[in-house]
Amino acid sequence: MAYFYRKEEIKFGPHPKFEGVGLALLIDHTKDPRLSVSLLEIAPGVEIPVHTHETQADSIYVLSGEGEAYVEGSWQKIRPGDYLLIPPGEEHGVRNTGREPLRLFIVHAPPLF
Repeated sequence: MAYFYRKEEIKFGPHPKFEGVGLALLIDHTKDPRLSVSLLEIAPGVEIPVHTHETQADSIYVLSGEGEAYVEGSWQKIRPGDYLLIPPGEEHGVRNTGREPLRLFIVHAPPLF
């Protein structure tokens, strides 16, 4: 089955774990057992702390905003157009260091949601 979402149909709700983070869940495990696809919108000054996913690879594309990502043991600046792939078990985190929301396109495989 194919899925098509128009921009106007994509709605952000609160992230189930992180305050100040909006989540638009596009594809979850009920739609595709191989992956989940989401958009995150991180408010200025908000951080998703360093964490790991035991079984999921985390594929992250920066759509807009400014921030830092914790990868390979240190915080690195990220900006629109940057891409990160975090293998399962690797520590990672993201924080918004800018004045505008930091928006990310994320694919987890296998699905996180």
